[in-house]
Amino acid sequence: MKIQDVPQDPGACLAGHEKLNYAVGADGQYVGVPTIGWEVETTVTQVSTAITVAQITRAWEDARAGRTSPLGYHMAVVQMDAGQLANETNKWGWQVRRHLKPAVFAGLSDEALAPYADALNIPVAKLRLVPDAPDTP
Repeated sequence: MKIQDVPQDPGACLAGHEKLNYAVGADGQYVGVPTIGWEVETTVTQVSTAITVAQITRAWEDARAGRTSPLGYHMAVVQMDAGQLANETNKWGWQVRRHLKPAVFAGLSDEALAPYADALNIPVAKLRLVPDAPDTP
């Protein structure tokens, strides 16, 4: 993209701020060019955010209804799946999936939950709870 082609579409995503894009200058070298936004980027961000909100809300509903443990909700908030959480906690994927079962999760000690809490960057006490409303972006 050439400098004159860097989009300057005001959009909701940057909220009046600028960000740096790179474009090809007259000399053929890449140069940083500020932009106030791009309509396509704004649309994609809005769609992505709507999908994330729907996933978090669904996980919250499932946890509140007892179909999954609070762990499932907290994983959704940080957009982490069982494989990622297993990797972060040095557990097997089957262990994380097992801990998504409410009855199994309820029997876990604070010590057993500590690696999850660390990976999700929340205290163990918060990990055990499902909030009154989903925490969405």
